[in-house]
Amino acid sequence: MSISSTIKSIQDIMRKDVGVDGDAQRIGQLVWMLFLKIYDDKEQEWELFGDYSSPIPEHLRWRNWAANAEGITGDELKQFIDNELFPALQNLQPKGDDQRAFVIKSVFEDAYNYMKSGQLLRQMINKIQEGIDFNKAQERHLFGDMYEQILRDLQNAGNAGEFYTPRPVTEFMVRMVGPKLEDKVLDPACGTGGFLTCTIEHKRKHYVKTPSDEQVLQSSIFGVEKKPLPHLLATTNMILHGIEVPFQIRHDNTLARPLISWGPKERVDCIITNPPFGGMEEDGIETNFPQALRTRETADLFMTLIVHLLKDDGRAAVVLPDGFLFGEGMKSRLKEKLLEECNLHTIVRLPNGVFNPYTGIKTNLLFFTKGTPTKDIWFYEHQYPEGVKNYSKTRPMRIEEFAVEEAWWGSADDGFATREENQFAWKVSAEDIKARNYNLDCKNPHIGELISHDPEELLASYAQQQQEIQQLRDQLKSILAEALAPTSGRG
Repeated sequence: MSISSTIKSIQDIMRKDVGVDGDAQRIGQLVWMLFLKIYDDKEQEWELFGDYSSPIPEHLRWRNWAANAEGITGDELKQFIDNELFPALQNLQPKGDDQRAFVIKSVFEDAYNYMKSGQLLRQMINKIQEGIDFNKAQERHLFGDMYEQILRDLQNAGNAGEFYTPRPVTEFMVRMVGPKLEDKVLDPACGTGGFLTCTIEHKRKHYVKTPSDEQVLQSSIFGVEKKPLPHLLATTNMILHGIEVPFQIRHDNTLARPLISWGPKERVDCIITNPPFGGMEEDGIETNFPQALRTRETADLFMTLIVHLLKDDGRAAVVLPDGFLFGEGMKSRLKEKLLEECNLHTIVRLPNGVFNPYTGIKTNLLFFTKGTPTKDIWFYEHQYPEGVKNYSKTRPMRIEEFAVEEAWWGSADDGFATREENQFAWKVSAEDIKARNYNLDCKNPHIGELISHDPEELLASYAQQQQEIQQLRDQLKSILAEALAPTSGRG
């Protein structure tokens, strides 16, 4: 039975359980169980290589309560999971300075057993036990693909501002930033860890030759994620990618700390991220930021933080919506700061539909280096492949499409001297941007306004606009509902 059909049959079992409601809960349920199975398989590997002691108490290890198909079931299993397994894992104490207990504890802090039927739980555990072996390299690779499927399912259950970055975009951004082996790489809103796993693969491919190189890599990857389920997925993702103790993947809100409290030791060499946009932070978060840059718009706060957290000569690549480029007020002040403190050397303008079907909002990739002000910004308009009018679930973006940008890119060492304008690439001086009140929404001067008279295209465009209007309405509604909700008095 293939991994994908194993996962499908597990999801079918969960659908029969009255306690599990909707995709997000199904994925939450599946992932903590997969985590324990993955962890047990990894522990078998670590035991082969020497003196290994598990941070999990013996009777709570997967092999001792789950692995036997004839093991506990029904009410006994449900009671064990709810009253023994979860409380113990949520309160794990590390032995000495072994960080593994912290990792497991942080994974289970907000995990939850939604299932009500012990019989169905046993069926699900048996499917996981017989269907997946993470110590077979082939299966581990297959599970990577399966894992991406789980993320896509999660995305379908997602909400405002939460969509996972398509793999070709993450890969392109990581390649262009080009993290070196010892570069500290941070994703301050890491979601399920896509940018970090891409970075790990990039470093292994180009730099890791010895076990000590691998140790340098292991200690150079940092991520923070606010929401419990993506954090659990990111931690699992790291273990699958050979990061043995991913304690640098913290469950926290990076914006919840005052900006000035981030000291020089916490600065990093590279930040590669897709911060949530369109979302609003809770009241009070904005007071962590300087007066002139206060806002509740999540992506803008992240941009301020990213500039602050980069070392001098540190490099960043960030996904941002069109609204950041043309926005005024606080956004203008933020862009002024960005252009004064960093060299914003490249903006890749992505076409519609890169994030379909999750959002039709147009997005951009901003690449900048901290420490010298911007003189010129290069824009590159990414083109659909021949014969494609929009991306879709069945026709997603592919990494090969970025080959033209990569060939044109050049090197930061000589200030991108080899770059030339073409019908999709053009340069705008920082002076011009300043004169435009820092509006970065610069249209391609080589292409006149193309007006389409194709009825299908016009209808698709109209439908997309309606969808975006509806999203804005929903957002507004929730902000108003929050603002007008009666506050309960606190004693």
